[in-house]
Amino acid sequence: MRGRIIKMPRNNTQIGSNIKGDWVLDFEPASERHIDPLMGWTSTSDMQSEVRLTFDSKEAALAYALKHGIEVVVQPEQGRKPNIRPGGYGENFSASRRRPWTH
Repeated sequence: MRGRIIKMPRNNTQIGSNIKGDWVLDFEPASERHIDPLMGWTSTSDMQSEVRLTFDSKEAALAYALKHGIEVVVQPEQGRKPNIRPGGYGENFSASRRRPWTH
């Protein structure tokens, strides 16, 4: 059984740099997907491809995979560059404003 460990990116509503994302263990599909002739939906007979395990840290995910004999590939975490704009929204409430802020 093979799998991969990745860190899920935060969604757009989760702002702030202190929010931690989950590490996910996905399994590699063992069989191909096929199209159901009646409904036209894509389906598979492989249940492992539907399983997604989440962990708080990469080490916990690796320990689980090692304990259960799962061969895994760890994808490196992609960092985010801070998006700090001079004169952004926070400047509207700065104490050093020359004029009062109005709508």
